[in-house]
Amino acid sequence: MSIVVNIYYTGKDGNARKFAQEMESSGTAVKIREEEGNLRYEYFIPMEDPETVLLIDCWKDQAAIDRHHASPMMEKIIELREKYDLHMKVERYVSDEGGIPEADREFIV
Repeated sequence: MSIVVNIYYTGKDGNARKFAQEMESSGTAVKIREEEGNLRYEYFIPMEDPETVLLIDCWKDQAAIDRHHASPMMEKIIELREKYDLHMKVERYVSDEGGIPEADREFIV
């Protein structure tokens, strides 16, 4: 099982991008990627919304997320989120243990 959390950070005047850039340049994102149970931590920019940054955050299980939430990195994330006055929308997905259904495989190249 894995848990994927999509976090949409939205701000004004490019602040969401500045937030993501500072997460990377400060080394915070690297430290999160190195946490036990982290499977993915990547930022993306939606083409239709330049004021939003999407974080795809994937963890091995809920215990890994709980450890992350208790880590010092969370303080830094909150500090930067407040610094750039960002708002969040969150989506959470649990992996399908059965994998991709056979009927869907023909659409995947």
